[in-house]
Amino acid sequence: MSSNQPLILVVNDDGINAPGINALTEIAKKFGEVIVVAPDKPQSGMGHAITLDSTLHLKKIEKDGVTAYSCSGTPVDCVKIAVNKLLPRKPDLIVSGINHGSNSSINVIYSGTMSAALEGSLEGIPSIGFSLSNHSIDADFTAAQHYAEKIISQVINTKYTNNICLNVNIPNLSKELITGIKICRQAKGNWVEDYDERTDPMGRKYYWLTGKFVLEDNGTDTDEWALTNNYVSVVPVQPDVTDYTISKEIKHLENE
Repeated sequence: MSSNQPLILVVNDDGINAPGINALTEIAKKFGEVIVVAPDKPQSGMGHAITLDSTLHLKKIEKDGVTAYSCSGTPVDCVKIAVNKLLPRKPDLIVSGINHGSNSSINVIYSGTMSAALEGSLEGIPSIGFSLSNHSIDADFTAAQHYAEKIISQVINTKYTNNICLNVNIPNLSKELITGIKICRQAKGNWVEDYDERTDPMGRKYYWLTGKFVLEDNGTDTDEWALTNNYVSVVPVQPDVTDYTISKEIKHLENE
């Protein structure tokens, strides 16, 4: 592995065999040496989960002309074991995705794709999570690849003041129909959820999570607005979840 080229780690949460990670690997190869580490099965909705109570297993494979490992753990496990065990040095960039389905608004909290990117940021590595607003296994990633290349090029060639972590969501449109890139904030929204109660053949009850996303934000500077208006949304995110406004409002508790 050449030390003269950028070293790029590619991860995801849909699993090592997902078409989206193949599409992202193809783009990442244009910018340097690539190593792929991804879950051996789909791990969507795992958030920032890590494996503590069981062992991790890796299997080395050849994938798209690059060295790849399937990992028995979560997306964050993939980043941790790659950075601390597999890679010869700290990578210059971590890219996660391309996820099958959007990770805009509150979905960033649950997303394994974005948790992997945030883990990279915690390690001091520029990181980007890419998601396409299409859950289909047959999704067309052509437009997503086009914008992934533009954004990766910008990030890998720029020195930023702070660790950069971007949540990039691409509308499910052809490249010609996408208006451009919009830098946004995360929209306020929530899932209204229910559990569908069913009975298995043995007469035992089981439950299936259902629900719908409800947008609670009319702003024109949000990721949801951008996607609805045919833009690629880019939201800078960070691991610091401190609510600084409330912190000031409850400062008086120190004197109680």
